[in-house]
Amino acid sequence: MSRSNVLKEPITDVKIEDDMKVGEFIEALDRAYGFMAGHLSSACKIVSEMIVDKEATKFLSFTGNLIATGLRGIIAQMIREGFVDVIVTTCGAIDHDIVRSIGSTYYKGSFDVDDTYLASMKIHRLGNIFIPWEDYGERVEEFTRKLVEKLSSKVEWGVREILYEAGRLINDENSILKAAYDMKVPIYVPGIVDGAFGTQLFIQSQFRKFRIDPFIDMKELSDLIFKAKKIGAIIVGGGISKHHVIWWSQFKEGLDYVIYITTAIEYDGSLSGARPKEAISWGKVKPKAKKTFIYGDATLILPLIVAGVKYYVKRFRSSRLNTKALKRIM
Repeated sequence: MSRSNVLKEPITDVKIEDDMKVGEFIEALDRAYGFMAGHLSSACKIVSEMIVDKEATKFLSFTGNLIATGLRGIIAQMIREGFVDVIVTTCGAIDHDIVRSIGSTYYKGSFDVDDTYLASMKIHRLGNIFIPWEDYGERVEEFTRKLVEKLSSKVEWGVREILYEAGRLINDENSILKAAYDMKVPIYVPGIVDGAFGTQLFIQSQFRKFRIDPFIDMKELSDLIFKAKKIGAIIVGGGISKHHVIWWSQFKEGLDYVIYITTAIEYDGSLSGARPKEAISWGKVKPKAKKTFIYGDATLILPLIVAGVKYYVKRFRSSRLNTKALKRIM
């Protein structure tokens, strides 16, 4: 590339106005650019293009801790407004969604409290969120027992099928399980036994004619991947949910669109810290994919992306792209 091609767009000093709208704020970050501000703006544009691309199957993966926060409502909103076609998450997300859907209350807390004191008061701490003991494990188990009692139509179940039936039982518009049930968005949890919900499923299998068959989920994911013309993903955090998305993507020569949101670094070789470009070497992201990453707390970054996407999507109104998707996200 020539020097003039490299030095194309100058950094601009920006100011925050009293009546600035969210979309204008995102565009200001784009002009300010350094350091993660430009990445945030790029992420908004990539996700917007992915959403209105009729050929793209859109994945969302995230870690379970986010569902313990108020971000749960935004993720449910993303499901309902067409940001996502498929979800991959962890058992912790299912645990938190169930108990919050059936009346458990989580509380504002502190990172710095004495955890021995909390344990004596029968309070769990998740970062700076406090969870009463009675509002967590036992309530997940009670819900799961009642759910399994209703699963009498067959013996072997895929995890996605079980979560669909769980969503049918929930009456909470902020629930991700309820939103996924309403919108027919499949939820896959490859590590289902790593939490209260999955453990209770195992316990129930010891007393009932009930079994989980993970290959049912794998067959569904295989069909989704091979039928997709393009694949895109919003990947929040790391771990098994992140890897499961990019693992399956390699069977379609990699992701066409992808953004990562993470607080992990790549220098220890961890999957959670690996940037999108590393996945190119594994065939999990296409070399010419539209991609970026953002270092930052998802509870700050994801709401800004959702707001930015709603702004940028409006700018595609006059294009030939998917107007139905545009209407859903307006």
